[in-house]
Amino acid sequence: MEAGDTMDRTDEATEATGSTELERLYRAAQLYYEQGATQAEVAEQLQVSRPSISRMLSEARAQGIVEIRVHRPASSGMDELRDRIQDKLQLSAVHLAPGDQSQRAGMGLAALTRQALAAAELNAGDVLLLASGETTYALAQQRLGDFSGVVVAPTVGGQAEPDAWHQTNEVVRAFAATSGGYPHYLFAPSMPSDALLSALQDDPGYRQIVDDWNAAKVALVGVGAPPLSRQSIARSVPRDHPNLAKAVGDVCLAFYDDAGDEVTFPGNDRMVRIPGGTLRAVPLRIAAAVGPHKAPSIIAAARTRWFNTLVTDEATARAIDRSLSTAITAT
Repeated sequence: MEAGDTMDRTDEATEATGSTELERLYRAAQLYYEQGATQAEVAEQLQVSRPSISRMLSEARAQGIVEIRVHRPASSGMDELRDRIQDKLQLSAVHLAPGDQSQRAGMGLAALTRQALAAAELNAGDVLLLASGETTYALAQQRLGDFSGVVVAPTVGGQAEPDAWHQTNEVVRAFAATSGGYPHYLFAPSMPSDALLSALQDDPGYRQIVDDWNAAKVALVGVGAPPLSRQSIARSVPRDHPNLAKAVGDVCLAFYDDAGDEVTFPGNDRMVRIPGGTLRAVPLRIAAAVGPHKAPSIIAAARTRWFNTLVTDEATARAIDRSLSTAITAT
């Protein structure tokens, strides 16, 4: 038997095993959610332990086999709140999760982010950009759709960062592992030396990322809180520089004040990040951000067109609404 034949049979066996497991997940979900069987009854039907059924149902949700929707009563005012935020910030769309999702941003915002991404109708060869940050990293670990054949690329450098959520390559890798896609990686720190930055201009991998930035149809970014308030920030950012005290937030490591004007600091011109004009040219720019303390950050970023679609939660939206109403009253 040839080595190639052995490998082909191994691949076929692996594929068959995966298909069988998906069928088992589907059967467990169907029995439990559609036919109303208890977990004990499902376990008996599938001849597995009851704890295994709990795991299988969780996996079925993670794989997108099961989608659970909870409809809030119309009297809650969520629709009116969403429409008000969308109108005041002149956004294309606003997606609101109920309550406060700041402690579970990945799971809490996943369904709405999946819905926002689906609006792009990406095809194989299209480019999706991902930013670094705790929220985008948490979302990347959720199944956000089927992006087979879609190029997934980072918006900023960060190879040397100690925290995974500041390493955009890790965000891209997690997204590709859960939702598919063909990853392109950016092997550069967020703030390289002059010599390294010069060398990057001739690097084929870096030039590919720049091409991705210019061709992208969708960008999924976060909105950072005021830098002085954060416990975690890219280590290349000089948090103690006086100019950073003026910043209310950042998008893709571009820091801005409450008027949306960019805040500069030593080394700012060497930051490896998608240029602001290039990001604003991406047709669908989705910002995923939660936390009432981020209301000023989100408002300033929206008004300067860093994003045109917002995924957030009710608590954050109400804080945004209060801030906007206060500003109108003050004027």
